[in-house]
Amino acid sequence: MMQIPAPLDPVAEIQDKFADATLHVKTFRDETTIIVSSDKIIGILLYLRNTPGLVYNFLSDISAVDYFPDDYGDAYEGSDFRPERFAVSYHLYSMLYNRRLRVKTFATAENPTVPSLTENNVWTAANWLEREVMDLMGITFARHPDPRRLLMPDDWDGHPQRRDYPLGKETVAFSFNIDEIHKHKPFAED
Repeated sequence: MMQIPAPLDPVAEIQDKFADATLHVKTFRDETTIIVSSDKIIGILLYLRNTPGLVYNFLSDISAVDYFPDDYGDAYEGSDFRPERFAVSYHLYSMLYNRRLRVKTFATAENPTVPSLTENNVWTAANWLEREVMDLMGITFARHPDPRRLLMPDDWDGHPQRRDYPLGKETVAFSFNIDEIHKHKPFAED
């Protein structure tokens, strides 16, 4: 009969094994986020995936946040830890233990770069997720095998999910202003 190892506390394990790389831990509404240094992210994610008692074997998403203009600094203001402009979050799920974990790392405003999980097949599913973050946020994943744009055209200038990206402005149409809006819109001629 196969024995399933007892579940381990991921926070205690990471703080024990990667004490020098653990920057901050935050738990909010039963969701735990471990903030780690980007140079150790691959080792930490491999440890979480391969260690009996943890087995975070499903990378469900990679997302990114832009804290522009001045929401970042060197302080622990409140419960938020934001040492740099960009954050990359890895959303992990343990199918064996039915639990989720977020591992977050930061990238600098100038040349934002983090290691790629596709290198050496750490997580092949990260390929398209990293490409989406590269395309929309402009965060580079070092040694990614296919850094082409994913959603935006190749000739697109900029990264549309950055907070400093210029927004196009269009007046919202309501019943009282629809005629004025239609005067300025290009419509196909019959």
